[in-house]
Amino acid sequence: MNKTVIGVLASGRGSNLQAIVDAIEAGRLNAKIGAVISDNPEANVLKRMAAADIPALCIDRRQFVSRHEFEAAVAEELNIRHVELVVLAGFMRILTAYFIDRFAGKIMNIHPALLPAFPGENAQQQAVDYGAKVSGCTVHFVDEGMDTGPIILQEAVPVLEDDTAETLSDRILHAEHILYPRALALYCEGRLKVEGRRVRIT
Repeated sequence: MNKTVIGVLASGRGSNLQAIVDAIEAGRLNAKIGAVISDNPEANVLKRMAAADIPALCIDRRQFVSRHEFEAAVAEELNIRHVELVVLAGFMRILTAYFIDRFAGKIMNIHPALLPAFPGENAQQQAVDYGAKVSGCTVHFVDEGMDTGPIILQEAVPVLEDDTAETLSDRILHAEHILYPRALALYCEGRLKVEGRRVRIT
């Protein structure tokens, strides 16, 4: 079975990406990473991937006069490397309709909350401030909204009485490292079918 070529967009430390790499190496994910692209030249993910001999490069947003030009450069690099699925792993840019249309139905993201609850930034702090008893993480396809795309998988994580945003984040991140590779594996196996807002697993 041919390996699905994935392209990863990341801005930070790359812990979710490392979980994906580990799943590939363990044979749990039938994919190969065609490219890792960061918009941040200082991102730790670039150093981490270089050490793992995985192709990684920076396309610095500051070098472009518009979001469109930046996204066009990212899309071109992904196309050159024959990427079939775009994976967002801590990518701190909101993608425009231009980019999403170019990879329609082929962009996946993970969010540290049980969507549709607590979308956007600081989801863990939102959950703590709201007094939620349960939070978690969500893998979803990306559409033009803010964390509004069709939901693929979710994992619940309890919010403890003495939780801070940091302690809750740590436990959610552990769940993310398990859930994201699992969702990617389903995609690579051709087992995800989107019907409107619903993602069916076959």
